[in-house]
Amino acid sequence: MRFTAPPAALGGHALLVFLVAMVTLLLVARLLAAFAERVGLPAIVGELATGVILGPSLLGHLLPSLTGWIFPRAAEQMHLLDGMGQIGILLLVGLTGTHLDVAMVRRRKATAARISVGGMLVPLALGLVVGYQMAAWINGTPARNRLLFAGLIGVAMCVTAIPVIAKTLSDMRLLHRDMGQLTMAAGTIDDAVGWFLLSVVSMATVAGLSIGHVVTAAAYLLGFVVLAVLLGRPLVRRVMRLADRSAAPGPSIVAAVVIVLTGAAITQALGMEPVFGAFVAGILVGLPRAANGAKLAPLRTVVLSVLAPIFLAAAGFRMDLTALAQPRVAFAALVVLTVATLGKFAGAYAGARLSRMSRWESLAIGAGMNSRGVVEVVVALTGLRLGILNTGSYTIIVLVAIVSSVMAPPILRYACARITENEDERLRKIDHDTWSGVPAARHSPSNAEESA
Repeated sequence: MRFTAPPAALGGHALLVFLVAMVTLLLVARLLAAFAERVGLPAIVGELATGVILGPSLLGHLLPSLTGWIFPRAAEQMHLLDGMGQIGILLLVGLTGTHLDVAMVRRRKATAARISVGGMLVPLALGLVVGYQMAAWINGTPARNRLLFAGLIGVAMCVTAIPVIAKTLSDMRLLHRDMGQLTMAAGTIDDAVGWFLLSVVSMATVAGLSIGHVVTAAAYLLGFVVLAVLLGRPLVRRVMRLADRSAAPGPSIVAAVVIVLTGAAITQALGMEPVFGAFVAGILVGLPRAANGAKLAPLRTVVLSVLAPIFLAAAGFRMDLTALAQPRVAFAALVVLTVATLGKFAGAYAGARLSRMSRWESLAIGAGMNSRGVVEVVVALTGLRLGILNTGSYTIIVLVAIVSSVMAPPILRYACARITENEDERLRKIDHDTWSGVPAARHSPSNAEESA
């Protein structure tokens, strides 16, 4: 066998450009995230705005030469940023899975199912109708591909951004509340179905839509979940216990990262989206008696502060808000935003009310389920990569992600102020703070009463 020399290491101008781009993205993302939080918005709004401001929507339009030097359009340079961003989003989704209270979900599975079904079927049906009717008008999609475009719009409207919900609820100290856990549980079901539907759309784009592809995708999804429960759960528990024997957090962090990325790699190999595998793996890591949550707090800090913003900023790069200057694109954006918001909110609210939850709890759940953020960005990026979306339709979907994320916090704050905190929620708050690395002083009775 002939020996092939390894490729040259990254260096020279390519490395310089990568480092400058990383510094610029992180600095601007941190500043804009801090500004967003100061005015009562989720940090994700500022992080997504980073790519919008530095990309073709603003700076790239005003100073194209400067933007072209810092963020060259060469595929290999963008792939470096994309690779960093993908690691960040997979770890963020995995860490989100660790916060899911599986015991509570089991107790209230019927309620979670009703919320999920309502929050999924209504926007999915509306998305299919709107996407099919507007495919040629806003996307220039040929008649034979209208169904694929409609399917992607339907998926984008029915998904729920678990990472954004978790971060928003955590930042607002609401993740321990029953409505927060039910929102997470219902959102998990929605996203599982959403990843399945997205996988079907992806497979249909590459190989053509057929019953066989749908059955294959469903079999892979079901098989992965069954293996995760039967084999993954005891294996992850053993690995995390071995890692936790060390007094230092390093082994536990490495074990958690390897488990999450392995789950992502398996679903990617099966033709599904890697985010779903990362989330399932994170749930296994977070199960009771599986891991010492306090040791994962440093990982959470790095992911939320460094890696995830890179993904969100890179996603904003592919937006071009100047496309909204076209009347048809602007009108389509208004229609899609209205249908997506009303459909998701109304469906989740109806599911909660059918489960005999109070109107304030139902309002909070509707607001939380309507927040799409990161997951809708992933769907949009997938559609762009597969050639289903153009720049205009991609911008519309990401715009829905941003607006829905902005809407959630004020509604949640208003509704949750009118919901009394129970004893189970107080105990869950202590557990959540342990995972998040919150100092023990915040667990004092006075602080607990203050937060309530």
